[in-house]
Amino acid sequence: MNTFNNKLAIVTGGNSGIGYATAKELIAEGAKVIITGRRKEAVEKAAEELGAIPFVADQSNLDDIDLLKKEVENKYGKVDILFINAGVTGGLIPIENMSVENFDNVMNINFRGAYFTLNKFIPLLNEGASVVFLSSIVATMYHANNSVYQASKAALNSIAKTAAVELAPRKIRVNMVSPGPTKTEIMYKAGLDETTLSGLDEWMISQIPLRKIGTAEDVAKAIVYLSDNNIASFMTGTEIVIDGGMVL
Repeated sequence: MNTFNNKLAIVTGGNSGIGYATAKELIAEGAKVIITGRRKEAVEKAAEELGAIPFVADQSNLDDIDLLKKEVENKYGKVDILFINAGVTGGLIPIENMSVENFDNVMNINFRGAYFTLNKFIPLLNEGASVVFLSSIVATMYHANNSVYQASKAALNSIAKTAAVELAPRKIRVNMVSPGPTKTEIMYKAGLDETTLSGLDEWMISQIPLRKIGTAEDVAKAIVYLSDNNIASFMTGTEIVIDGGMVL
């Protein structure tokens, strides 16, 4: 249908998982998409597969965000869709044993970096643009050994809702998508081995009424829906939960 013809979208962390799947959906709908990521080889490979524009940037590095903003401003001018997706889980560590390094790594990417990505790009957003934050159902859950990741997503939701109010006069909509358990690379990046991951998958499936784990494509469709001004024009400050009923 080419819903997003002549629209420019930015997807942070677009070289894998939910970011990759979202970039693919947006491109299929006619958007020009810039994907970012920390690993040059991975970003360029993904961009080639997708037909996207690669940009190497670490969301935790404010200098990288500045460079991305300048590149977009100089080459493309304005942005129609901003999907702030890059994130990490960090280690599964009790509060008593939390290291400053783990705390800073998770917060710098998930919260500080996401916050300043929005901060830098607000001047480049077209009137009627869409901003979507990738949050998580953990923002309202309090499992042991996951305090920093949970807190980073709760903070993100708070900022997203404030931004929805601040940007409403420009008809810019700011929304959140909160997945439950989803098949992506993020748990491998957390350093869990195959046996642990398999056991974790079985446990999670037992907690989900629909008895399955979600896919990156499930989440991507919701992000594309929220980015469409024709069908989601009256949605801002909204959180879409995609978890198979896990929080029920």
